[in-house]
Amino acid sequence: MRTSLPANLLGAFLAFGYFQFIDPRAVAVARRPSAGQLIFFVVGTTVLIAAGNWLGHWLARPLSKGLPAPGPGGDKARRLAVQLPWVMAGITLLGWVMAGLIWGVLWNLMIGTFEPQHSARMIFGITFVAGSAATAYVFFATEHQWRRRLPDFFPDGGLTEVDGVLRLPVRARLLVMFVLSSVIPVSVLGMLAWNRAREALAAPPWIADAIVRNLLVSVVFVAVVAIVVSIVLALHVSRSVAEPLATLESAMVEVERGRLDTRSPVVSNDEIGRLTEGFNRMVRGLQEREFMRETFGKYVSEEIRDEILAGGVALQGEPREVTILFADIRDFTPWVEASDPREVVRDLNSYFTEMETAIRAHGGLVLQYIGDEIEAVFGAPVAKPGHAEHAVRAAQEMRRRLAAWNAARARVGQPPLRNGIGIHTGTVLAGNIGSADRLSYALVGDAVNLASRLQSLTKELNADVLVSGTTRSQIDGELPLTPLPAVKVKGRTAEVEVYALG
Repeated sequence: MRTSLPANLLGAFLAFGYFQFIDPRAVAVARRPSAGQLIFFVVGTTVLIAAGNWLGHWLARPLSKGLPAPGPGGDKARRLAVQLPWVMAGITLLGWVMAGLIWGVLWNLMIGTFEPQHSARMIFGITFVAGSAATAYVFFATEHQWRRRLPDFFPDGGLTEVDGVLRLPVRARLLVMFVLSSVIPVSVLGMLAWNRAREALAAPPWIADAIVRNLLVSVVFVAVVAIVVSIVLALHVSRSVAEPLATLESAMVEVERGRLDTRSPVVSNDEIGRLTEGFNRMVRGLQEREFMRETFGKYVSEEIRDEILAGGVALQGEPREVTILFADIRDFTPWVEASDPREVVRDLNSYFTEMETAIRAHGGLVLQYIGDEIEAVFGAPVAKPGHAEHAVRAAQEMRRRLAAWNAARARVGQPPLRNGIGIHTGTVLAGNIGSADRLSYALVGDAVNLASRLQSLTKELNADVLVSGTTRSQIDGELPLTPLPAVKVKGRTAEVEVYALG
């Protein structure tokens, strides 16, 4: 609404200059206006201004009631919000069309000087010259001001998807600028040259010379006015394109810095608006992908996660030499029977957190929790050299973390927990296993069974960590492994060489 006054003042200035310097004969009258004619002029001007303001407020009234609710009524308000610059520009253009009819036709009829040619020239100067500039100014100025509030009506996006609304593409904006800065000034100069040529041909030589000199002054005036008006309108047109692009560029910089919650406001339904909505959808997709990536990272190590997401890991199943680790809590059943279930769940979660932290710290992947048991693998799904040593060092850290965790429990009067760990290296089939609707990454093979049997043997051999001879043979570093007598394992005919971790 605040754009109407400066726009109409701009139009009035252009109309005055046009009829003062370009086509003064179009408003020439035979006699001085009477009091009634002056009243008509004042009343006509007042009515046009008042009617324009009333119509603008009445049409924009739904937008002053706050953000629209979902439903047909809200859709109507959102459609109006998109079209508000068009509505205000239409009201301005209608006002200048009415002004052309009032002073180009009715005014000449009242003062008794009506001539179709003069009326057409007045309508051209009022509506085409002054009205087009005022209308363009209202459109771009309203659009600039309204863009601050427009995103509030579309908090979830979708501005460019509103049906039944007018659109002003970037190419059309540039065309409007071309018309206002070149076509209209050229038309005005043509009208000026035509009028002055007619006057010079009909006048005596000495008057014709004065008319030609006056033509030069008029041309300079038209050029200056055209330049000023073109600069004003060009600033508005360029700002309507440059500002949303600058905002989009700033949002892109924020995304490059890792801020995936960044959104660029959509302030138009043209190509830039569609580009901005596409950018927002892209960032939303990146945010969802990052969420999935972080969630996935809670189940596997970061290295494994990144390899799987990058497509560097075959999940359909393949033979792999890996090291398997099983860890099980001792005396779990008596502890559960003597404790509150909620405390058991809380303590289990805390225990699993400590153990998995140790496993992940050495490149291991926890495959599953089975009651109080942990199954982990080293060397899959991403092949990693030295996986046998990594598994044993993870067991060392699990032991240290369990001791620290038990010390904290002892300070609050809770009983300590013990566990047994079995480690074995062998070839397994690693891949996705499950139904068509639910899969899990799992290991299949005799090596898995042997690692589980070693974990069970920790009770009989009075050792918290048992390592198979196969695993021991692949360790290059110095680790405190004490050989134990070979043991008979269920499901195997040959005895198994085992070591206790000191």
